[in-house]
Amino acid sequence: MEDMLDKQNLQFLLEENHWLQPYFNQKKIIFKQDKINGYQIHFYHDETEIVYSSISQRNRALLSLTTTKHDETETSVVKDLGVMVDCSRNAVPKISTLKKFVRYLSFMGYTFLGLYMEDTLKIDGEPYIGYQRGAYTVEDIQELDTYAQQYGIELRPYVQTLAHLNQIVRYEEYQKMIDVDDILLVGSTRTYTYLENLFRTLDKAFHSRKVNIGMDEAFMLGLGKYLNEHGYQNRLEIMNQHLQTVREIASKYNFELQMWSDMFFRLAANGSYYNLSQEQIQKIKAPEDVNLAYWDYYSTDVQHYADNLKQHKKLSQNISFVGGAWKWTGFIPHNRYSIHACKAAIQACVENHIDEITFAAWGDDGAETSLFAILPALFVNANEIYGNRMSEKCFEVLTGISLDTFLSIDEVNPCTKDGFTHNNASKYFLYNDLLQGAFDSVAKAEMIDEIQSVLPKISNVSNTTSDLSYYFDTVKALIEVLEIKLNLGNEIYHAYKQNDLQALNKIVNQILPELVKRIETFYNAFKHQWYLENHNQGFEVQAVRLGGLKQRVIDVREQLLAYQKGEVTKIDELEEKHLDFHYFDDSSIERLNYNLWSHIVSTSKL
Repeated sequence: MEDMLDKQNLQFLLEENHWLQPYFNQKKIIFKQDKINGYQIHFYHDETEIVYSSISQRNRALLSLTTTKHDETETSVVKDLGVMVDCSRNAVPKISTLKKFVRYLSFMGYTFLGLYMEDTLKIDGEPYIGYQRGAYTVEDIQELDTYAQQYGIELRPYVQTLAHLNQIVRYEEYQKMIDVDDILLVGSTRTYTYLENLFRTLDKAFHSRKVNIGMDEAFMLGLGKYLNEHGYQNRLEIMNQHLQTVREIASKYNFELQMWSDMFFRLAANGSYYNLSQEQIQKIKAPEDVNLAYWDYYSTDVQHYADNLKQHKKLSQNISFVGGAWKWTGFIPHNRYSIHACKAAIQACVENHIDEITFAAWGDDGAETSLFAILPALFVNANEIYGNRMSEKCFEVLTGISLDTFLSIDEVNPCTKDGFTHNNASKYFLYNDLLQGAFDSVAKAEMIDEIQSVLPKISNVSNTTSDLSYYFDTVKALIEVLEIKLNLGNEIYHAYKQNDLQALNKIVNQILPELVKRIETFYNAFKHQWYLENHNQGFEVQAVRLGGLKQRVIDVREQLLAYQKGEVTKIDELEEKHLDFHYFDDSSIERLNYNLWSHIVSTSKL
């Protein structure tokens, strides 16, 4: 079937993606739609033909056309390829941000975008859901949905219908439907009134009939109010009872359901993930009309994923896979690790005939990382799905930044260059207290050289035409803070213990004032990034954190200055012997991820 890409659609595409214009000027491009689940590019004397299956695969072909001069064919190994964006960890991306993200996804060949919204969708009849959280309105979603369809991207809701509703428990009204922690009370009239309101709103907002209903990590299900009201009940049966009611509500609006699979395993095996005996598997009655999403972000071993997929297949044939696009442990992504982990997972999915893969971009503990920081992983992962024929140069065409330059950002977390390990040292060294020094034992002076080596790799980004250069400004400012602060706690501790007044004098009069200035620069760069990409709400948390960091540095300087002058005879935090980091038994820096700001910043209670 020939499709000339009508002039109106072509004009829309070229206006939003100026880099395409030269390739339409060179020769005539003819488009033909066919059921091939991919695309073909054929070069003829006076024209180029693109055969494609979906709009996003047509757009992927157009991106490939910018670098290839030979006939090319790519075929996707899955039917559906998507990305899920966390909109519930304070950073709620603006609609304009998501539109830009949709364009990137479309030209990489993705087919859907999921929005994870615990309490960041305004729900009819629930005025305090999303209140002062930057929540989307129905009209916001409708606008984005219509836009995404033009790029061949299906917009899907990801919500929670059992747990992870932690932000609403502060309101007494919602305590009525809470079992324990942030878990809904199964059987409560208020719970199902809320869920009715939720699905009615989803029906208005989203064109897609596919919805992820969550139900993950409800570890304490049935052990709070439910236990008081009903006594101890089989917890797997409690979840199945609730799932049945959710299915009934969703069916009124013709939604197809997907849920995270982990709680079936957790409840059947008393807490174990995925590793079940045949007897335990037989206890689970997973409904075939609910897609079970097996999520796993933590391995680079193909066999690991293959074994777990086979376990899932014993429960249901309706299985999908969700891997990780790591942006959830601070200001810096883990693109290389994401690529290695997802490559192994994709291979296992192909071997086990999984036809839907999603890459989840969570935003734990404040969502500091730019949404666009994970573009390298999404590009390489899509290449893996399509057969690795697209040139890396296409990434630069699409973003204005080379793939290698973008990947180098990973190295702001030291000891991660090989891509098979990951840590978020850049976050815990940023917030590590200069006097208490909880993380000082894992800080090494040579790490400073390692993170400084990133600066020349990213220095030219500000001279490009890329509209993502602001994120590199944030990264550069973070490096410049860390090159002073990373090992400063050790330097202060040793100077104090050795009564090295010359070293203390330099710290007080040169290093700490400079550190305050660099924190201010980082704060301003990060604030600029946040306000460009996200709704305002949520940044107040970052203002408290970074403002507190700056003030703490000022206070530390005042304490050291008072000690120098003899106004105080000791500093309590430095008198106490500093112990090795011990939040985890394994404190190997290569694998040390610690992402809780409230625990990093102080050993006291916040």
